[in-house]
Amino acid sequence: MTQPETDPLHALDAQTRRSDPQFARGLRTGRPRRPREYRCRRGPAWTLFALSVAMLIVGMTLPQGLLLASGLVGAGIATYLVTSPHDPDRPDLP
Repeated sequence: MTQPETDPLHALDAQTRRSDPQFARGLRTGRPRRPREYRCRRGPAWTLFALSVAMLIVGMTLPQGLLLASGLVGAGIATYLVTSPHDPDRPDLP
């Protein structure tokens, strides 16, 4: 039997507990939770997207070029924020 200090599974367990305690606690209790890399809040991005679509519709209904352009830019930003950070099609951040 190996010592707990040299066992790679114990080292991995300790590293997981240090890096993402919520994930480790979920595994221990039997109620798994997503790892930190896959947890993201997209609520503000969807709100921005809905606001941008409303700006687009109002900008097309009333001939307002600035409102239309702002809606297009906002929709582009919201689409980028909604995309998963691990999506292979998403460009890397600097």
